[in-house]
Amino acid sequence: MNKLFIVLFLIASIIFLYAFISKKGKPTSSIHQFKAKTLEGDDFDFAQLKGKKVLIVNTASKCGFTPQYKELETLYQKYKDQNFTIIGFPCNQFGGQEPGSNDEIHDFCTKNYGVTFLMMEKVNVKGDSISDIYKWLTNKEQNGVMNSSVKWNFQKYMIDENGFLVDYAMSFKSPLSSKITKWIEK
Repeated sequence: MNKLFIVLFLIASIIFLYAFISKKGKPTSSIHQFKAKTLEGDDFDFAQLKGKKVLIVNTASKCGFTPQYKELETLYQKYKDQNFTIIGFPCNQFGGQEPGSNDEIHDFCTKNYGVTFLMMEKVNVKGDSISDIYKWLTNKEQNGVMNSSVKWNFQKYMIDENGFLVDYAMSFKSPLSSKITKWIEK
C-alpha cells in the first residue's frame, strides 16, 4: 500500500509541477496598439494586421543564423495568402552583427535572400532602450501571457489573429519547423 501511495504521490506531483511550469497567462493587450517605422522610413500601424497571424523576428545580416532569411521568405511565400505575415526587426545588440544602415539592410536582404516580407527599422530588443514592441513581447505585465528575453538574433515571436502573443521559438529553431508551421495552419 505504501508503494502505491508513493507512486501516486509522485505522479500527482509531476502533473502539478508540469502544469505550474507550463502555465501561460491570458492575453491582456494586443500588438495592434503599436506603430513603428519601416526600413524605408514609412509609418506602419500594427492595427493593419488585425485578422492575421504574425511572426516577429529580430534579424541580423552577419550572424550564423542569417541564412534563416531564406527560410523566412519561403514561409512567407507559402502562407502569405492565408492571413499570415512576417515582420523583421533588425537589431545590432548581439555581437554587433547588424551594423548597417536601413538602406544597407534593405539591399542586403533583397539581393541576397529575396526578402519581400515587411522589414522595420533597426531597434533594440533588450536593455534600457528596448523598443516598445519588444518590451510588450517580452513582459508578461504588458502582454498578459509570458515573460521572455531575447537571447540572440532570429528569435521568433508568434502573434495570433487578434494580436495576442501565443509563443516564441528560439534562434536555432528553423522558421520552417513544425512548431511554427503547425501554429500557422491551426
